[in-house]
Amino acid sequence: MKVKSLLLPLLLCLAGAVHADEPLYTVVDGYKVDANTMKGFRAWRAAACDRCHGANQEGLVGPSLIISMKTLSKQEFITVVTNGRLDKGMQSFGNSPIVMDNINQLYAYLKGRSDGAITRAKVEENK
Repeated sequence: MKVKSLLLPLLLCLAGAVHADEPLYTVVDGYKVDANTMKGFRAWRAAACDRCHGANQEGLVGPSLIISMKTLSKQEFITVVTNGRLDKGMQSFGNSPIVMDNINQLYAYLKGRSDGAITRAKVEENK
């Protein structure tokens, strides 16, 4: 079981590396995002991450993801989301299909917020 919990984040990270030549996210006017980043926003909302990290990702009982995502590697992000940080009160999302099926997109959305490219929490798909 422990091997599975360590292997899954690695495989998910490698799956995202296949498209390494593509930009992580595309943003227009600070809030219009590409379709994949929009999937990340939808996963954020569906998993109700804002209950702990705040509607603007600036933190509540959980830390500010605007700050944390500046230093957290993609692999670390995937590991934390998959396994949680139970000692700090963060649940595991490893059994959540909406989160795990969109982990790379969720990373892109939160990284865009942290980088300052996405200037507001609620985004729209750029069509």
